[in-house]
Amino acid sequence: MKRFLLSLVVAMGLAAVLSTELRAADRPNILWITSEDNGPHLGCYGDDYAVTPHLDRLAKRGVIYSHCWSNAPVCAPARTTIITGVYPTATGAEHMRSNVRMPGFMKMYPQFLREAGYYCTNNSKEDYNLLKPNGVWDESSNKAHWKNRKPGQPFFAIFNHTISHESQIRNNIPAKNIIHDPAKVRIPAYHPDTPEVRKDWAQYYDRVTMMDDLVGKNLKELEEAGLADDTIIFYYGDHGSGMPRSKRWPYNSGLQVPLIVVIPEKYRHLRPAECQNGGRTERLVSFVDLAPTLLSLIGQQPPEWMQGFAFAGQYDAGPQPFIYGFRGRMDERYDMVRSVTDGRFVYLRQYMPHKIYGQYIAYMFQTPTTRKWKELFDAGKLNAAQSHFWKRKPAEELYDLQSDPDEVHNLAGSTEHQAVLKKLRAAQEALALRIRDVGFLPEGELHSHAGDSSTPYEVGHDPAKYDLPRIMEVAGYAASGDPAATGALTKDLSDSDSAVRYWAATGLLIRQAAGVQTGRPELRAALKDDSPYVRVAAAQSLAQFGNEEDVKLALPVLAELAPVDKNGVYVSMSALGAIDELDDRAAPLVDQLEAMPTNDPSIPNRMGAYVANLLKKTLSDLKAE
Repeated sequence: MKRFLLSLVVAMGLAAVLSTELRAADRPNILWITSEDNGPHLGCYGDDYAVTPHLDRLAKRGVIYSHCWSNAPVCAPARTTIITGVYPTATGAEHMRSNVRMPGFMKMYPQFLREAGYYCTNNSKEDYNLLKPNGVWDESSNKAHWKNRKPGQPFFAIFNHTISHESQIRNNIPAKNIIHDPAKVRIPAYHPDTPEVRKDWAQYYDRVTMMDDLVGKNLKELEEAGLADDTIIFYYGDHGSGMPRSKRWPYNSGLQVPLIVVIPEKYRHLRPAECQNGGRTERLVSFVDLAPTLLSLIGQQPPEWMQGFAFAGQYDAGPQPFIYGFRGRMDERYDMVRSVTDGRFVYLRQYMPHKIYGQYIAYMFQTPTTRKWKELFDAGKLNAAQSHFWKRKPAEELYDLQSDPDEVHNLAGSTEHQAVLKKLRAAQEALALRIRDVGFLPEGELHSHAGDSSTPYEVGHDPAKYDLPRIMEVAGYAASGDPAATGALTKDLSDSDSAVRYWAATGLLIRQAAGVQTGRPELRAALKDDSPYVRVAAAQSLAQFGNEEDVKLALPVLAELAPVDKNGVYVSMSALGAIDELDDRAAPLVDQLEAMPTNDPSIPNRMGAYVANLLKKTLSDLKAE
């Protein structure tokens, strides 16, 4: 009897193993081909200037998504969105090259796939702003390949192509690859039409063609292995083009990416209802939807904590009314922007309208177009659309992609567009509340509020620790610039919540001299606030727009907060960014700035050059004046 029971247990175990293997074998392979820093500048997207034969042929086999947003207009937060299916504005990972802990209950999507029997490889860029747990990939390197899986094992494989990256636009390329005539390139309305700009745009298209060749090799490899009929293929770019005002900006120009999905006939049942026969779909999708879509394609229901919506597979959530974008700190410069589109109109909410669009970012200024563009602005040689990037921002922007694809005619003040404006503003605010957007906290407070025992996501989801409705309310009227709110902001400077006080001080800064005139006593008192971020905002207000006595009081506060070795990288970047805005009013700080360290062991490796960049730029400007 014991032998019989033992045999039965073994047989049942073997059957379970075989059943698992059969289910795994029935599941599709999934191949992701990704490219860097390119928008939908492909022939299959209707761009006659583009030369992309391999992607054009791929598109004929599958579906072109007309409206796909990367959520973030720069690589690290965009990839962070993909790997989790959660908005980085909810995890605290929105800032470029940040290092944030993930809640213990969350997983990165390859962990789900591996548990389901998939062999998961990444070749090879990661660049996540979240600390990666163990067991995410079977292999993640430039040698990772689906060929290394076990016999019969389904695979999920990524091949990422960097050849179209921003850095490659300004590098020399072989003569054989120079195929786009600069004289024939279309220059967007926001860029000046100069030889430098034309060359950069033409070389960008050359790089896209070179990327297309690499995609062709990925596809050929799959076909030669006889796996094309068993493999679902995704191709997408990781955000908009590497040209300035595309990359780093949550306009359509910075967020729209090409997305082509091919689901073989064998897996026809996994295709979305509107895409059964391929073609083009107007469904709104974005990077936050990719992880839940992957799980849906392999028959797993996405966990509730994922914030995106599956757009294919067993758990297709159906079309959504909006897709969303965001901008946080870009390298060494702080900013906060939220955007949303319904497919036609694009809405931007500027929470820091006192900053110009084109803040000096050392890496961005390596591109010839950026330098020439700024040079012409300084010389007064640009028209209104071209000058816009170098000026302060309005609190809200609204663009009609149908009549204005370059997004240069702001309709936020248009009477006939108020209904659209209110609809998209409400959508932006509703998303922030739904996902518990923690971007309303200064970056350093994301970490200090979480401490060692929690995470920014968990802090954000605890109403006792994060009063988001109240903070959003104050941030909203602070950013609006409405003079009627100035009195409320002075009262808010005594609020018990440091985030409320931060936005109150920022709101007075946004109102410039009028803010200081009304709130001078409160701003001076805020120079001793417990929060260094409140002190920075108050000090900048007084030093930039106050009287001589205000400047004398404020400069020592900024000088005290700027050294990275004493205050940490987040406070240091905030203070140095404020000092840089003061122009010649910061002249008394030159000697102190020159003596400040540019590095500190506490700075995460991913942020190593940011303090040095700020010091270099600020000192260069002060010495030139």
